[in-house]
Amino acid sequence: MSLVTRRTFTKGITSLAGASLAAPFISRAYAQGSSGTVNIFAWAGYINDEMLAAFEKATGIKANFTPYGTNDELLNQLRANNGGGFDIIWPTVDRVPNYVEFDLVQPIDESKVEVDRCLPSAWKNSENLGAVIDGKRYQVPTDWGTEAISYDKDQVPLEYGSASYGDIWKPEMQGKATVRGHSALVGLGLWLEGEGKLPMPMIEAFKSEENMVKIYDVILAEAIARKANIAQFWSNENEAQGAFRVNGCVVGQTWDSTAAALAKEGLPIGFIAPKEGALTWMEGVCIPKGAENIEQAYAFINWFLTPEAGAMYTNTTSINSTAVGAAELTSDDAKAFFAAAYPDDALDKLWWWPIQESWFVAKRNEYQDRFLSA
Repeated sequence: MSLVTRRTFTKGITSLAGASLAAPFISRAYAQGSSGTVNIFAWAGYINDEMLAAFEKATGIKANFTPYGTNDELLNQLRANNGGGFDIIWPTVDRVPNYVEFDLVQPIDESKVEVDRCLPSAWKNSENLGAVIDGKRYQVPTDWGTEAISYDKDQVPLEYGSASYGDIWKPEMQGKATVRGHSALVGLGLWLEGEGKLPMPMIEAFKSEENMVKIYDVILAEAIARKANIAQFWSNENEAQGAFRVNGCVVGQTWDSTAAALAKEGLPIGFIAPKEGALTWMEGVCIPKGAENIEQAYAFINWFLTPEAGAMYTNTTSINSTAVGAAELTSDDAKAFFAAAYPDDALDKLWWWPIQESWFVAKRNEYQDRFLSA
């Protein structure tokens, strides 16, 4: 699988970045949908009032934002609506094949997308991560981020190179950790792989149910044996933040945005990629099959890929934009967060989520439920 890192993102795109930054903020794409509305269904915390106002000012289009907390919540809502109700959805790229399988999204008309505004490596690598199926593109990559280790700097000082998913499961962390059920099993699996305790590499679990059972049986047994470490399970951003803010957790496997939000509140929470590699995802915009405001949806996509919008998004979420030129416009705080989270060779070790086919998701959820109920 090809990897996308900040290094490969920025390599060789200096001229593109300069062209993008010099381009007028109002582009030809906005003429497609210079009025009307667009209905956006996206992750909670991804879109704020400032962004909505900036989009409307730039395009004349009013955006309505509805938040969700998990990929499964998004998929279930789209299935219930038979692909209707929204013009923009925001799944992780590894789950896009699920939407195509259930005929919930439509192919992207690339002639309506200002492709040169998207980092070339993100556009290319998304093909192998789930955005392109049977030669048709169903998603425009807009951002990427990680799930790694959030930690209390005072109580659990961690350093890059030694920090590990295994730190979450140490005996001294009993009653002090927070994780998400299904992804915690992957993080634990990567630690066990490094310890030589898996029958085959973790990546093989995504290739067949037979492999998955062999690997996950080992992981589940270890997770259950160490379950006393978990003070709270999380499934969305609010729960993950609450684990540290009010429920006494000092370490956890969370999204980058979780730690960034807590740090902005003044809490001593850091975020670091573990030696096994931060679990890395790419996200992007898909247009549901039943979307009613198609031109406005494309106008939103093209606006979101401007350097200004990309930087606004990163400053809000601490999640990395795929818009050419956005990184140069981000705040000093956002740049500092990125540097602290991914020092040295961390970007070379990112562990990208493979495509999660329907059989894997169903089986994954079975193991998660067994873990949670144990």
